[in-house]
Amino acid sequence: MFTPVPAPRDNDLPLREKSFWRMTGPGAVMIGLSIGSGELVLWPWITAKFGVEMLWAAAFGLFIQVWVNIEIGRWVISTGESVFTGFARIARWTVFYFFVPLLAIAILPGWARAAGTCIKLLFFGPDGPGADWMWTAGAFACALAIMFGPKNVYRAVELSVTLMVILITGGMLVVALTVGTFSDALNFIAGFANVGHLRFTDDFTLSKLFGAVVFAGAGGFGNLFYAYYLREKGIGMGARMPTMTSALRSKDAGGAEAGFRFRDTPENIRRFADWFRYVILDNTFYFFLLNALTMFLFMFGSFVVLFANGNVPAESTIIWDLAMILGDSLGPWGRYLYLLIAVAAMFSTQLTFSDGTARLWTDLFHLNFKFAKRWPANRMYLAFALGLSAISVFSTWVLETHDVSALDFFFLNAVANGFAMALYVPLLVYLNYKCLPKAAHPKPLYTFMMIVASATYISFAVYIIVDKAVALAG
Repeated sequence: MFTPVPAPRDNDLPLREKSFWRMTGPGAVMIGLSIGSGELVLWPWITAKFGVEMLWAAAFGLFIQVWVNIEIGRWVISTGESVFTGFARIARWTVFYFFVPLLAIAILPGWARAAGTCIKLLFFGPDGPGADWMWTAGAFACALAIMFGPKNVYRAVELSVTLMVILITGGMLVVALTVGTFSDALNFIAGFANVGHLRFTDDFTLSKLFGAVVFAGAGGFGNLFYAYYLREKGIGMGARMPTMTSALRSKDAGGAEAGFRFRDTPENIRRFADWFRYVILDNTFYFFLLNALTMFLFMFGSFVVLFANGNVPAESTIIWDLAMILGDSLGPWGRYLYLLIAVAAMFSTQLTFSDGTARLWTDLFHLNFKFAKRWPANRMYLAFALGLSAISVFSTWVLETHDVSALDFFFLNAVANGFAMALYVPLLVYLNYKCLPKAAHPKPLYTFMMIVASATYISFAVYIIVDKAVALAG
Protein backbone atom coordinates (compact mmCIF):
# COMPACT_ATOMS: atom_id res chain seq x y z
CA MET A 1 0.00 0.00 0.00
CA PHE A 2 2.67 2.48 1.05
CA THR A 3 5.53 3.41 -1.23
CA PRO A 4 8.97 4.07 0.29
CA VAL A 5 9.83 7.74 0.71
CA PRO A 6 13.00 8.40 -1.31
CA ALA A 7 16.01 9.65 0.61
CA PRO A 8 17.13 13.21 -0.15
CA ARG A 9 19.91 13.57 -2.69
CA ASP A 10 23.16 15.41 -2.00
CA ASN A 11 23.51 18.69 -3.84
CA ASP A 12 24.81 22.20 -3.33
CA LEU A 13 22.46 25.03 -2.56
CA PRO A 14 21.84 27.29 -5.57
CA LEU A 15 23.44 30.71 -5.49
CA ARG A 16 21.02 33.53 -4.74
CA GLU A 17 21.47 36.00 -7.58
CA LYS A 18 18.30 38.12 -7.45
CA SER A 19 17.34 40.86 -5.04
CA PHE A 20 14.50 40.45 -2.57
CA TRP A 21 12.13 42.56 -4.66
CA ARG A 22 12.76 40.51 -7.80
CA MET A 23 11.87 37.35 -5.87
CA THR A 24 8.85 38.79 -4.14
CA GLY A 25 5.66 36.76 -4.28
CA PRO A 26 5.30 33.98 -1.68
CA GLY A 27 4.72 36.36 1.23
CA ALA A 28 2.28 38.45 -0.81
CA VAL A 29 0.25 35.34 -1.66
CA MET A 30 0.15 34.47 2.03
CA ILE A 31 -1.46 37.88 2.72
CA GLY A 32 -4.17 37.02 0.23
CA LEU A 33 -4.70 33.72 2.02
CA SER A 34 -4.82 35.32 5.46
CA ILE A 35 -7.04 38.27 4.75
CA GLY A 36 -10.37 36.55 4.20
CA SER A 37 -11.15 34.83 7.49
CA GLY A 38 -9.83 36.28 10.72
CA GLU A 39 -9.12 39.68 9.19
CA LEU A 40 -12.47 40.36 7.53
CA VAL A 41 -14.95 38.35 9.60
CA LEU A 42 -13.83 36.93 12.93
CA TRP A 43 -11.79 39.76 14.45
CA PRO A 44 -14.02 42.61 13.20
CA TRP A 45 -16.99 40.81 14.79
CA ILE A 46 -15.04 40.39 18.04
CA THR A 47 -14.09 44.09 17.88
CA ALA A 48 -17.71 45.11 17.31
CA LYS A 49 -18.65 43.11 20.40
CA PHE A 50 -15.80 43.92 22.81
CA GLY A 51 -13.95 46.87 21.34
CA VAL A 52 -10.16 46.72 21.61
CA GLU A 53 -10.06 44.60 24.76
CA MET A 54 -8.62 41.59 22.90
CA LEU A 55 -6.59 43.38 20.25
CA TRP A 56 -3.49 41.82 21.76
CA ALA A 57 -4.79 38.29 21.05
CA ALA A 58 -5.07 39.04 17.32
CA ALA A 59 -1.52 40.39 17.31
CA PHE A 60 -0.29 37.36 19.27
CA GLY A 61 -1.92 34.91 16.84
CA LEU A 62 -0.27 36.60 13.87
CA PHE A 63 3.09 36.97 15.62
CA ILE A 64 3.55 33.30 16.48
CA GLN A 65 2.61 32.30 12.94
CA VAL A 66 5.54 34.33 11.63
CA TRP A 67 7.90 31.94 13.43
CA VAL A 68 6.03 28.92 12.10
CA ASN A 69 6.40 30.25 8.55
CA ILE A 70 10.10 30.90 9.06
CA GLU A 71 10.66 27.30 10.16
CA ILE A 72 8.71 26.06 7.14
CA GLY A 73 10.94 28.27 5.02
CA ARG A 74 14.04 26.84 6.73
CA TRP A 75 13.01 23.35 5.62
CA VAL A 76 12.18 24.35 2.06
CA ILE A 77 15.32 26.33 1.28
CA SER A 78 17.42 23.48 2.72
CA THR A 79 15.64 20.61 0.91
CA GLY A 80 13.21 21.89 -1.72
CA GLU A 81 10.58 19.56 -0.24
CA SER A 82 7.24 20.18 1.37
CA VAL A 83 7.22 19.44 5.08
CA PHE A 84 4.90 16.47 4.48
CA THR A 85 7.80 14.64 2.82
CA GLY A 86 9.89 15.05 5.95
CA PHE A 87 6.96 14.09 8.19
CA ALA A 88 6.39 10.89 6.19
CA ARG A 89 10.04 9.89 6.64
CA ILE A 90 9.97 10.19 10.42
CA ALA A 91 6.33 9.29 11.24
CA ARG A 92 4.19 7.75 8.50
CA TRP A 93 1.10 7.70 10.72
CA THR A 94 0.89 11.48 10.46
CA VAL A 95 -0.49 11.00 6.95
CA PHE A 96 -3.70 9.57 8.38
CA TYR A 97 -3.87 12.16 11.14
CA PHE A 98 -3.84 15.01 8.61
CA PHE A 99 -6.54 13.39 6.49
CA VAL A 100 -9.13 14.03 9.23
CA PRO A 101 -8.83 17.86 9.47
CA LEU A 102 -8.35 18.06 5.70
CA LEU A 103 -11.68 16.31 5.19
CA ALA A 104 -13.30 18.59 7.77
CA ILE A 105 -12.22 21.79 6.00
CA ALA A 106 -13.35 20.36 2.65
CA ILE A 107 -16.93 20.22 3.91
CA LEU A 108 -16.71 23.65 5.59
CA PRO A 109 -15.75 25.99 2.71
CA GLY A 110 -16.25 29.21 4.64
CA TRP A 111 -14.26 31.40 2.23
CA ALA A 112 -16.02 30.20 -0.92
CA ARG A 113 -19.42 30.61 0.73
CA ALA A 114 -18.53 34.08 2.01
CA ALA A 115 -17.01 35.07 -1.35
CA GLY A 116 -20.19 34.03 -3.15
CA THR A 117 -22.32 35.84 -0.57
CA CYS A 118 -20.25 39.02 -0.94
CA ILE A 119 -20.69 38.93 -4.73
CA LYS A 120 -24.45 38.59 -4.23
CA LEU A 121 -24.42 41.48 -1.73
CA LEU A 122 -22.43 43.67 -4.11
CA PHE A 123 -24.85 43.27 -7.01
CA PHE A 124 -28.20 42.41 -5.41
CA GLY A 125 -28.09 43.02 -1.64
CA PRO A 126 -29.00 40.47 1.06
CA ASP A 127 -32.29 39.60 -0.62
CA GLY A 128 -30.66 38.77 -3.94
CA PRO A 129 -31.53 35.65 -5.91
CA GLY A 130 -30.13 32.20 -5.30
CA ALA A 131 -29.16 30.18 -2.26
CA ASP A 132 -25.67 30.34 -0.75
CA TRP A 133 -24.59 27.04 -2.31
CA MET A 134 -25.24 28.42 -5.82
CA TRP A 135 -23.02 31.43 -5.22
CA THR A 136 -20.45 29.16 -3.56
CA ALA A 137 -20.37 27.09 -6.76
CA GLY A 138 -19.78 30.29 -8.73
CA ALA A 139 -16.84 31.23 -6.49
CA PHE A 140 -15.26 27.82 -7.00
CA ALA A 141 -15.79 28.04 -10.77
CA CYS A 142 -13.96 31.39 -10.89
CA ALA A 143 -11.08 30.02 -8.80
CA LEU A 144 -10.73 26.96 -11.03
CA ALA A 145 -10.71 29.12 -14.15
CA ILE A 146 -7.78 31.13 -12.79
CA MET A 147 -5.90 28.03 -11.63
CA PHE A 148 -6.15 26.07 -14.87
CA GLY A 149 -6.35 28.77 -17.53
CA PRO A 150 -2.62 29.64 -17.81
CA LYS A 151 0.08 26.97 -18.06
CA ASN A 152 1.85 27.87 -14.80
CA VAL A 153 -0.58 27.53 -11.88
CA TYR A 154 1.45 29.47 -9.34
CA ARG A 155 2.02 32.51 -11.55
CA ALA A 156 -1.71 32.81 -12.20
CA VAL A 157 -2.48 32.58 -8.48
CA GLU A 158 0.30 34.99 -7.50
CA LEU A 159 -0.70 37.67 -10.01
CA SER A 160 -4.40 37.44 -9.17
CA VAL A 161 -3.87 37.52 -5.42
CA THR A 162 -1.33 40.36 -5.56
CA LEU A 163 -3.77 42.56 -7.48
CA MET A 164 -6.53 41.79 -4.97
CA VAL A 165 -4.25 42.53 -2.00
CA ILE A 166 -3.41 45.94 -3.51
CA LEU A 167 -7.14 46.66 -3.90
CA ILE A 168 -7.92 45.51 -0.35
CA THR A 169 -5.11 47.44 1.33
CA GLY A 170 -5.67 50.63 -0.64
CA GLY A 171 -9.44 50.44 -0.20
CA MET A 172 -9.25 49.91 3.55
CA LEU A 173 -6.82 52.81 3.94
CA VAL A 174 -9.39 55.02 2.21
CA VAL A 175 -12.16 53.73 4.48
CA ALA A 176 -10.09 54.14 7.66
CA LEU A 177 -8.98 57.68 6.80
CA THR A 178 -12.55 58.64 5.91
CA VAL A 179 -14.47 57.27 8.90
CA GLY A 180 -11.85 57.54 11.64
CA THR A 181 -10.16 60.44 13.40
CA PHE A 182 -6.75 60.81 15.00
CA SER A 183 -8.41 60.42 18.39
CA ASP A 184 -10.05 57.17 17.23
CA ALA A 185 -6.66 55.89 16.14
CA LEU A 186 -5.12 56.69 19.53
CA ASN A 187 -7.97 54.94 21.35
CA PHE A 188 -7.56 51.93 19.09
CA ILE A 189 -3.80 51.72 19.63
CA ALA A 190 -4.34 52.01 23.39
CA GLY A 191 -6.06 48.63 23.20
CA PHE A 192 -2.68 46.93 22.98
CA ALA A 193 -2.21 47.74 26.67
CA ASN A 194 -4.86 45.13 27.56
CA VAL A 195 -2.43 42.23 27.20
CA GLY A 196 -3.85 39.12 28.83
CA HIS A 197 -7.37 40.52 29.16
CA LEU A 198 -10.12 38.12 28.06
CA ARG A 199 -13.89 38.30 28.12
CA PHE A 200 -16.42 35.66 27.18
CA THR A 201 -20.16 35.47 26.62
CA ASP A 202 -22.63 32.77 25.69
CA ASP A 203 -21.96 33.34 22.00
CA PHE A 204 -18.21 33.91 22.38
CA THR A 205 -16.53 31.04 24.17
CA LEU A 206 -12.91 30.11 24.75
CA SER A 207 -13.06 27.70 21.81
CA LYS A 208 -14.13 30.56 19.53
CA LEU A 209 -11.26 32.69 20.82
CA PHE A 210 -8.83 29.88 20.03
CA GLY A 211 -10.33 29.64 16.56
CA ALA A 212 -9.88 33.36 16.02
CA VAL A 213 -6.24 33.14 17.17
CA VAL A 214 -5.65 30.28 14.72
CA PHE A 215 -7.02 32.43 11.88
CA ALA A 216 -5.18 35.62 12.85
CA GLY A 217 -2.97 35.08 9.82
CA ALA A 218 -2.97 32.15 7.40
CA GLY A 219 -3.78 29.58 10.08
CA GLY A 220 -3.69 25.80 10.07
CA PHE A 221 -2.85 24.17 6.77
CA GLY A 222 -2.61 27.61 5.22
CA ASN A 223 0.84 28.13 6.73
CA LEU A 224 2.00 24.94 5.01
CA PHE A 225 1.13 26.41 1.62
CA TYR A 226 4.15 28.67 2.10
CA ALA A 227 6.38 25.68 1.33
CA TYR A 228 4.83 25.22 -2.10
CA TYR A 229 5.03 28.90 -2.97
CA LEU A 230 8.70 29.14 -2.00
CA ARG A 231 9.40 26.10 -4.14
CA GLU A 232 7.42 27.44 -7.08
CA LYS A 233 9.30 30.73 -6.85
CA GLY A 234 12.66 28.94 -6.95
CA ILE A 235 13.76 29.94 -3.45
CA GLY A 236 16.75 27.94 -2.11
CA MET A 237 16.63 24.27 -3.05
CA GLY A 238 13.17 24.95 -4.45
CA ALA A 239 14.99 26.14 -7.58
CA ARG A 240 15.97 22.50 -8.22
CA MET A 241 12.38 21.24 -8.05
CA PRO A 242 9.83 21.17 -10.91
CA THR A 243 6.90 23.54 -10.92
CA MET A 244 3.23 22.56 -11.00
CA THR A 245 1.73 23.09 -14.45
CA SER A 246 -1.91 23.04 -15.52
CA ALA A 247 -2.94 19.54 -16.61
CA LEU A 248 -5.15 21.19 -19.22
CA ARG A 249 -2.22 22.99 -20.80
CA SER A 250 0.78 20.71 -20.25
CA LYS A 251 1.73 17.06 -19.94
CA ASP A 252 4.53 17.82 -17.48
CA ALA A 253 4.09 16.01 -14.17
CA GLY A 254 5.47 18.64 -11.81
CA GLY A 255 5.31 18.46 -8.04
CA ALA A 256 8.23 16.10 -7.32
CA GLU A 257 8.34 14.98 -3.69
CA ALA A 258 11.93 13.97 -2.89
CA GLY A 259 14.37 16.82 -2.53
CA PHE A 260 17.97 17.43 -1.56
CA ARG A 261 20.37 17.80 1.34
CA PHE A 262 23.25 20.26 1.12
CA ARG A 263 26.73 19.46 2.30
CA ASP A 264 28.17 21.38 5.26
CA THR A 265 30.74 23.34 3.26
CA PRO A 266 31.63 26.99 3.92
CA GLU A 267 30.07 28.04 0.60
CA ASN A 268 26.81 26.15 1.24
CA ILE A 269 26.62 27.61 4.75
CA ARG A 270 27.03 31.10 3.30
CA ARG A 271 24.36 30.43 0.68
CA PHE A 272 21.97 29.06 3.29
CA ALA A 273 22.39 32.21 5.38
CA ASP A 274 21.67 34.31 2.30
CA TRP A 275 18.48 32.41 1.48
CA PHE A 276 17.39 32.39 5.12
CA ARG A 277 17.65 36.19 5.23
CA TYR A 278 15.20 36.23 2.33
CA VAL A 279 12.73 34.06 4.28
CA ILE A 280 12.99 36.31 7.34
CA LEU A 281 12.50 39.48 5.29
CA ASP A 282 9.62 37.94 3.31
CA ASN A 283 7.79 37.04 6.51
CA THR A 284 8.60 40.25 8.33
CA PHE A 285 7.57 42.63 5.55
CA TYR A 286 4.65 40.77 3.98
CA PHE A 287 3.24 38.22 6.39
CA PHE A 288 3.70 40.27 9.55
CA LEU A 289 3.76 44.00 8.74
CA LEU A 290 1.42 44.16 5.74
CA ASN A 291 -0.79 41.39 7.11
CA ALA A 292 -1.05 43.21 10.43
CA LEU A 293 -1.88 46.44 8.60
CA THR A 294 -4.80 44.88 6.73
CA MET A 295 -6.09 43.02 9.79
CA PHE A 296 -5.99 46.08 12.04
CA LEU A 297 -7.55 48.27 9.34
CA PHE A 298 -10.55 45.94 9.24
CA MET A 299 -10.70 45.91 13.04
CA PHE A 300 -10.34 49.70 13.17
CA GLY A 301 -13.27 50.10 10.79
CA SER A 302 -15.38 47.85 13.00
CA PHE A 303 -14.25 49.74 16.11
CA VAL A 304 -15.22 53.15 14.71
CA VAL A 305 -18.34 52.20 12.79
CA LEU A 306 -19.90 49.42 14.89
CA PHE A 307 -18.52 49.35 18.44
CA ALA A 308 -18.58 53.14 18.87
CA ASN A 309 -22.31 53.13 18.08
CA GLY A 310 -23.13 50.07 20.18
CA ASN A 311 -23.99 48.08 17.07
CA VAL A 312 -23.12 44.40 17.37
CA PRO A 313 -24.36 42.75 14.18
CA ALA A 314 -25.48 39.17 13.89
CA GLU A 315 -22.54 36.88 13.21
CA SER A 316 -23.76 36.16 9.70
CA THR A 317 -24.41 39.78 8.65
CA ILE A 318 -21.33 41.73 9.76
CA ILE A 319 -20.12 42.45 6.22
CA TRP A 320 -23.49 43.76 5.06
CA ASP A 321 -24.05 45.76 8.25
CA LEU A 322 -20.67 47.45 7.94
CA ALA A 323 -21.31 48.22 4.29
CA MET A 324 -24.75 49.73 5.04
CA ILE A 325 -23.45 51.94 7.85
CA LEU A 326 -20.58 53.12 5.65
CA GLY A 327 -23.18 53.86 2.98
CA ASP A 328 -25.17 55.95 5.46
CA SER A 329 -22.14 58.02 6.47
CA LEU A 330 -20.16 58.15 3.21
CA GLY A 331 -22.83 57.71 0.57
CA PRO A 332 -23.36 54.82 -1.86
CA TRP A 333 -19.69 54.79 -2.88
CA GLY A 334 -18.70 53.82 0.67
CA ARG A 335 -21.05 50.84 0.64
CA TYR A 336 -19.91 49.62 -2.76
CA LEU A 337 -16.24 50.14 -1.92
CA TYR A 338 -16.49 48.03 1.21
CA LEU A 339 -18.41 45.28 -0.58
CA LEU A 340 -15.83 45.28 -3.37
CA ILE A 341 -13.08 44.96 -0.76
CA ALA A 342 -14.98 42.11 0.87
CA VAL A 343 -15.30 40.28 -2.46
CA ALA A 344 -11.57 40.66 -3.11
CA ALA A 345 -10.66 39.58 0.43
CA MET A 346 -12.82 36.47 0.44
CA PHE A 347 -12.04 35.44 -3.10
CA SER A 348 -8.27 35.87 -2.68
CA THR A 349 -8.43 33.52 0.28
CA GLN A 350 -10.65 31.06 -1.56
CA LEU A 351 -8.39 31.05 -4.63
CA THR A 352 -5.29 30.43 -2.55
CA PHE A 353 -7.02 27.81 -0.44
CA SER A 354 -8.33 25.95 -3.50
CA ASP A 355 -4.80 25.83 -4.90
CA GLY A 356 -3.12 24.98 -1.59
CA THR A 357 -5.46 22.21 -0.47
CA ALA A 358 -5.30 20.55 -3.90
CA ARG A 359 -1.50 20.61 -3.56
CA LEU A 360 -1.69 19.13 -0.05
CA TRP A 361 -3.93 16.24 -1.10
CA THR A 362 -1.76 15.58 -4.16
CA ASP A 363 1.35 15.67 -2.01
CA LEU A 364 -0.03 13.22 0.55
CA PHE A 365 -1.29 10.73 -2.02
CA HIS A 366 1.50 10.95 -4.58
CA LEU A 367 4.16 10.67 -1.89
CA ASN A 368 2.73 7.82 0.18
CA PHE A 369 0.54 5.48 -1.89
CA LYS A 370 1.68 3.16 -4.67
CA PHE A 371 -1.54 3.38 -6.70
CA ALA A 372 -1.19 7.18 -6.90
CA LYS A 373 2.08 6.84 -8.84
CA ARG A 374 0.10 5.82 -11.93
CA TRP A 375 -0.92 9.43 -12.55
CA PRO A 376 1.27 12.50 -13.03
CA ALA A 377 1.12 14.89 -10.09
CA ASN A 378 -0.46 17.69 -12.12
CA ARG A 379 -3.34 15.44 -13.25
CA MET A 380 -3.93 14.34 -9.67
CA TYR A 381 -3.87 18.00 -8.67
CA LEU A 382 -6.59 18.70 -11.26
CA ALA A 383 -8.68 15.79 -9.98
CA PHE A 384 -8.43 16.95 -6.37
CA ALA A 385 -9.19 20.57 -7.28
CA LEU A 386 -12.37 19.52 -9.09
CA GLY A 387 -13.37 16.86 -6.57
CA LEU A 388 -12.87 19.01 -3.49
CA SER A 389 -14.83 21.84 -5.10
CA ALA A 390 -17.74 19.50 -5.77
CA ILE A 391 -17.67 18.16 -2.20
CA SER A 392 -17.59 21.70 -0.80
CA VAL A 393 -20.55 22.87 -2.87
CA PHE A 394 -22.58 19.79 -1.91
CA SER A 395 -21.79 20.18 1.80
CA THR A 396 -22.71 23.88 1.67
CA TRP A 397 -26.10 22.92 0.23
CA VAL A 398 -26.65 20.32 2.97
CA LEU A 399 -25.47 22.48 5.89
CA GLU A 400 -27.28 25.58 4.62
CA THR A 401 -30.57 23.68 4.83
CA HIS A 402 -29.77 23.03 8.52
CA ASP A 403 -29.15 26.75 9.20
CA VAL A 404 -25.39 26.46 9.69
CA SER A 405 -24.14 30.01 9.08
CA ALA A 406 -21.05 31.11 7.18
CA LEU A 407 -19.45 32.26 10.46
CA ASP A 408 -20.09 28.79 11.91
CA PHE A 409 -18.15 27.48 8.91
CA PHE A 410 -15.21 29.69 9.87
CA PHE A 411 -15.15 28.73 13.55
CA LEU A 412 -15.51 24.99 12.83
CA ASN A 413 -12.88 25.27 10.11
CA ALA A 414 -10.56 26.96 12.60
CA VAL A 415 -10.99 24.05 15.02
CA ALA A 416 -9.95 21.56 12.33
CA ASN A 417 -6.95 23.70 11.37
CA GLY A 418 -6.02 24.14 15.03
CA PHE A 419 -5.81 20.38 15.48
CA ALA A 420 -3.51 20.20 12.46
CA MET A 421 -1.21 22.84 13.95
CA ALA A 422 -1.16 21.04 17.31
CA LEU A 423 0.75 18.25 15.57
CA TYR A 424 2.71 19.80 12.76
CA VAL A 425 4.20 22.75 14.68
CA PRO A 426 6.09 20.65 17.28
CA LEU A 427 6.82 18.03 14.60
CA LEU A 428 8.42 20.75 12.46
CA VAL A 429 10.83 21.65 15.27
CA TYR A 430 11.89 18.01 15.54
CA LEU A 431 12.18 17.70 11.75
CA ASN A 432 14.46 20.70 11.37
CA TYR A 433 16.79 19.47 14.11
CA LYS A 434 16.86 15.82 13.06
CA CYS A 435 17.03 16.00 9.28
CA LEU A 436 18.77 19.24 8.31
CA PRO A 437 22.54 19.87 8.23
CA LYS A 438 23.87 21.35 11.45
CA ALA A 439 24.39 24.75 9.83
CA ALA A 440 20.64 24.96 9.18
CA HIS A 441 19.51 24.01 12.70
CA PRO A 442 17.24 26.56 14.44
CA LYS A 443 18.92 28.94 16.86
CA PRO A 444 17.60 29.14 20.47
CA LEU A 445 15.27 32.09 19.82
CA TYR A 446 13.52 30.29 16.95
CA THR A 447 13.23 27.13 19.02
CA PHE A 448 11.76 29.03 21.97
CA MET A 449 9.15 30.76 19.80
CA MET A 450 8.19 27.43 18.22
CA ILE A 451 7.76 25.98 21.72
CA VAL A 452 5.42 28.89 22.54
CA ALA A 453 3.48 28.24 19.32
CA SER A 454 3.35 24.50 20.01
CA ALA A 455 2.05 25.08 23.54
CA THR A 456 -0.64 27.43 22.18
CA TYR A 457 -1.99 25.01 19.59
CA ILE A 458 -1.68 21.93 21.77
CA SER A 459 -3.56 23.73 24.55
CA PHE A 460 -6.23 24.59 22.00
CA ALA A 461 -6.60 20.95 20.94
CA VAL A 462 -6.62 19.62 24.51
CA TYR A 463 -9.20 22.17 25.61
CA ILE A 464 -11.53 21.29 22.74
CA ILE A 465 -11.26 17.57 23.49
CA VAL A 466 -11.84 18.02 27.23
CA ASP A 467 -14.67 20.50 26.69
CA LYS A 468 -16.51 18.16 24.32
CA ALA A 469 -15.90 15.17 26.60
CA VAL A 470 -17.35 17.03 29.58
CA ALA A 471 -20.33 18.15 27.49
CA LEU A 472 -21.02 14.57 26.38
CA ALA A 473 -20.61 13.23 29.91
CA GLY A 474 -22.97 15.87 31.25
